[in-house]
Amino acid sequence: MPSQQILQAKNNEVQEIKKILTSHKVIGIASLNKVRSSQLQELKKNLKDKVLIKVFKNNLLKFALDSLDDNKIKKIEECTSGSNVYLFTDLNPFKLVVLLEKGKIKTIGKTGDKAAMDIIIPEGNTGQPPGPIISLLNSAGLPTRIQSGSVWVSKDTFMAKKGDVITERLAVVLAKLGIKSVELGISMKAALDDGILIKEDELKLDLEGTRNNLIKNHKDAFTLSVDISYPTKENTNLLLQIAHQEAYSLSINAEIPNKTNIKDLIQKANSEILKLNTIIQNKS
Repeated sequence: MPSQQILQAKNNEVQEIKKILTSHKVIGIASLNKVRSSQLQELKKNLKDKVLIKVFKNNLLKFALDSLDDNKIKKIEECTSGSNVYLFTDLNPFKLVVLLEKGKIKTIGKTGDKAAMDIIIPEGNTGQPPGPIISLLNSAGLPTRIQSGSVWVSKDTFMAKKGDVITERLAVVLAKLGIKSVELGISMKAALDDGILIKEDELKLDLEGTRNNLIKNHKDAFTLSVDISYPTKENTNLLLQIAHQEAYSLSINAEIPNKTNIKDLIQKANSEILKLNTIIQNKS
C-alpha cells in the first residue's frame, strides 16, 4: 500500500495540474516521440516568457481532468495517449505552431524515420575514396563515377518523397553522405483554444502557399479595380495616368486643340497634307 506521504505528494501534483490546466487560454498537446531532452530544455528556455511547458504522468493528468467541472478542458483527454508535452499559453495556437516549427532541427535520418522533405541526392563529389562505397551507392540507385581519386554522384537523383519511411539502405547512404533529411522537434497533436479542440491536420500551416495566394489575390484585385475604374489609394496614380492618356487620345482624334496637344495636332495635319499631296500627284 502506498504510504500516506506518497499519496499526499500525488494529490499535491494533481492539484497543481488542475491549477495549470485552468490558467491559460490555450492548451497545446505535442508528442514527445523522438524529442531529445536537450531540445525540450532549449525550447523551454526560448519560450519561457510566452509558453509554460510541462510534462505530466498520464494517470495524474487523468485524475486532474476527472476532478474538473469544466467539460471544455476535458476535451483534451482524447489526445493524451502516449508520451506528451503540454504547452500552456495565451498565444494564438497557430502562432504557437509556427514557433515550434522554427525550433525544429534537421538531422541525419535513421531506418524507420519519415523524410521531412523530398530527398534528392545532388550531383557532385561525395568526398569518399573508391571502394565499397561504390557498391553501396549503386545498389541504392545512384549513378557514380570516379574522378580525381573520389567517388562522384553522376547526376541529381530522387530517392524519396516527403513523408516516405526511410529504408535501411537509404539510411546508410544518407549517413555516409552526411545528408540531413529528418526534422527533430515538437509537433502539435492538438490545441484547445477557449474550449475549441483543433486537431493536428487543422493546425498545419502552409505559410508560403498562403503568402503566394495573398500576393496573387492582391494582384487580381488591383487589376480588377483598374479595369472597372474603381479608385483606391493604391491605384489612383495609375487611374489618373490612364484617364490622362485616354483624354489626350480623344482630343487628338476629335481634333480639339489645347496647349498640351497642339504640337501633335499640327504634326497630324501636316502628315495628312503630305498624304493628300501624294494622292493628287499619283492621279496627275
